[in-house]
This record gives sequence, C-alpha cells and structure tokens, in this order.
Amino acid sequence: MTHVEDELHSQPECWTRAAARAPEHRAALPAAGERVAIVGCGTSYFMAQSAAALREGAGQGETDAFAASEFPRGRAYDRVVALTRSGTTTEVLDLLTELRGRTRTCAITGDPHTPVMEAADDLIVLEDADERSVVQTRFATTALTLLRAHTGLHTDAAVADARTALAEPLPEDLVERTQFTFLGRGWTVGLANEAALKMREASLSWAEAYPAMEYRHGPISVTGPTTATWMFGEAPEGLAGQVRATGGRWLAGELDPLAELVRAQRLAVAVAAARGLDPDNPRHLTRSVVLTP
Repeated sequence: MTHVEDELHSQPECWTRAAARAPEHRAALPAAGERVAIVGCGTSYFMAQSAAALREGAGQGETDAFAASEFPRGRAYDRVVALTRSGTTTEVLDLLTELRGRTRTCAITGDPHTPVMEAADDLIVLEDADERSVVQTRFATTALTLLRAHTGLHTDAAVADARTALAEPLPEDLVERTQFTFLGRGWTVGLANEAALKMREASLSWAEAYPAMEYRHGPISVTGPTTATWMFGEAPEGLAGQVRATGGRWLAGELDPLAELVRAQRLAVAVAAARGLDPDNPRHLTRSVVLTP
C-alpha cells in the first residue's frame, strides 16, 4: 500500500478526532459575525473555498477564500485563517508576516516544527492528520472537518459515509475513462476543484472542475463516450440527462459530499496504478512550495 492509500483510508478516524476537538479551538477560530478570509495554496485553497461557503451559508458572517498569493491587501478583515499542511509554504508565510499586528491570524497546520508556528497569532496543529505523501488527502479533509464542526455543520453521518466510500467498490469502468469532470454547487465547488486536482496530481489525468450551472456554458462540449462527469451534491434539474445524451458517464454523488471526495481520491490512486504511476511521487511536485529569492 502506498503512503497516499494508507493516509486516505485513515480519514474517518481523523475526522472524528478533529470534530471532537473543535470546541478546544473556539477562541482561535472565527466567531459568529466576524468578517473572515480563509487562505491557502493548492489543495488548501480549495478547502478554503468550501469552508468559506459553508460559514457564510450558515449565516455566521461574510467569508472569502483566496489563494494566499492573491489576497487583496486593501481589504479589512477581522480574522484571516491560513490552511498550510507543511507550515513552510512561502506565500502563506509572507502573508501572515505582513498581517501581523494588523489582522488577527490563525494557522491550521500539520507540522508543529515549522516557521508557521511563529508567523501566526493563533495555531491549531492537526499532527495526527499530517502526511508522508506529497499528494494531500487526510490533512485537507480533516482541516475542513474541523472548520465544518466549528460552524455546527459536521455530523456523524459524514464519517459513516466516508467509511462507505472506502469500503464499496469504485463505480464500474471509471478507471478506463480518458477525461474526468467534477461539478459542485455552493460549498461543494471547492470539493470538485480538489477532486480534479487529485486526478491530475496522482494519475496525470485530463481532469476539470466547474460550478454545476457553468458546466453547460461551454465545458460540456468535451463530454462524450469516453468521459465521466461526477456531481458533488444535488445536481441542477436536467443536467444528468444532458450528460447522458452526449454518451458520457454520469455519476450522481449519493454520499455526503466530503465522502464523495474520498471516493474521488481512491479513483485517482486506481487510475495511477492502472497507468503504472507511483502516486507517492507525482511528477514535478514536492510536499511544499518554498520559493527562494
């Protein structure tokens, strides 16, 4: 078993622990009514998108998500939350350093022995969710579970669905598909973005992601008999039929959307194996992006 396989299979336990610990971190995490930005890079940015949509949708305050490198310096926030598995990503550290003394910051990380420990005002370390693999799985979903629990939106059903996602066989004939499109709505747009990234990182697949309603405005043109379109959450009316009319494979997400992401992670590893690739050593990637002057 590869590191990434081992790590993705440990997610139900990681989620349970993170949800149980959420009350301990109440003071470090956004309070209801605060204006908040959540930032990250790569996978962490996509988790930030989901967390921001969940928080604002729950009526807890205006919440934006940004890639750390694209944070709008002219905006004022009550708090900035940074997601960084490694604690060493240059763009995140630069932003936290810039905000010190001006905006309250919280970093959620997996490694307590990294520079982020000095860069943020508040720290949450999910050490048991850290990973050896380059390709992120459990740290990202555990961080999102923590934020989901903090907003009161995590349920035990999500953990049960994750176990189902790990236990059940993958849908038939998916591994042979030549192109994958993931769709979301609201908070699941970030999950769709992350699913597509996992496919690209682990298996070098042609994979895309879109808000579900935007898919019909052009991207559906690539859909055909060798493609798969996977919906995270409830699909817009009529979309499944339109995809099937192209000859493409339609997959309706029936589990909690975060558990559907676990299924997509498994698919990425399965496609990598079918293509003779090592998902623990993805092409051109490292565990953290550290820029040098």
